[in-house]
Amino acid sequence: MKRKKVVIAMSGGVDSSVAASLLKDEGFEVIGLTMQMTKDSRLEEARAQGRRLGIPHYVLNLEDIFKERVISDFCEEYKRGHTPNPCVRCNKYIKFDTLIRKAGALGADYIATGHYTCIEHNGQRHLLKRGIDSRKDQSYFLYLMNEEELERTLMPLGNLTKEQVREIARKKDLPAAESTESQEICFIPNNRYGEFLKEYIPEELYRPGPILRKGGEVIGEHQGIIFYTVGQRKGIGLSHKEPLYVSSIDRENNSIVVGLKQELYKDELIVDNVSFIYGGRLEAHLEAEVKIRYLHLAAPASIIPQGKEKAKVRFAHPQWAPAPGQSAVFYQGDVVIGGGRIC
Repeated sequence: MKRKKVVIAMSGGVDSSVAASLLKDEGFEVIGLTMQMTKDSRLEEARAQGRRLGIPHYVLNLEDIFKERVISDFCEEYKRGHTPNPCVRCNKYIKFDTLIRKAGALGADYIATGHYTCIEHNGQRHLLKRGIDSRKDQSYFLYLMNEEELERTLMPLGNLTKEQVREIARKKDLPAAESTESQEICFIPNNRYGEFLKEYIPEELYRPGPILRKGGEVIGEHQGIIFYTVGQRKGIGLSHKEPLYVSSIDRENNSIVVGLKQELYKDELIVDNVSFIYGGRLEAHLEAEVKIRYLHLAAPASIIPQGKEKAKVRFAHPQWAPAPGQSAVFYQGDVVIGGGRIC
């Protein structure tokens, strides 16, 4: 009986290494694929993984398309005073698109990744579900997938914890067993956002401007709106008897508004670019739980259509500091059903 063939994304870290090993143990013919998106990609680590596992390994240079589809959008969002989520965009327009095309070229049956997320079939549909490790669950970043992609995708780590994955790597003597966690944004060295953005964003967007309270009172001066994000407390440079947080960013007037923590709670928000894993449009009120950032707990809400691709999210209880540019992801129980971009 011919073995099923799978192409797996290999980043050079422990997660993809263990995922590839587990698939091989299951009897799949495994092919590793590393997508080089920055000059700092961990190519040698990924090659070492492939050699250790005894699987074919390919490298695709995607630096140009990554700049065009991810970095460019990231900078455009910061220009608007938004807080973008490049991982969501990268997964949709770079990683899974590339994996599926390469799988087709190699005659593979499936693609695979090391995401801590579950894909299950309930007899009718393929479901995208939270991983069992709540600290590592990455379903939030994958809400733009569709059912056709889910049908062809394997995610072997969804039912494992990070500790279990590391233990498997040690037992199998994989090169990535003790590797460090990847940084928050892969293309920003040491998470130095300001230095990175200065290379891509016009000088006028990092000129000083007023820091305001909600009523319009000027209480300080910021160093450029690109250095701030909604919900930020540290680095504002203000002395106040109570901590102040960035409440909003006004690009038009080159100003930021700050407030007390309780002033940043919102009971509703608007999302655009709304999409659902199973297609279709939002035609009527929908009850769901909504995550407004990766580390946020999903909160009960009503999702109300606002035209073709927009929706209002009305929370049962106010949520803290929703940031324009971030994703609002819709869950029903452990199942991801869709999401949109906070605008």
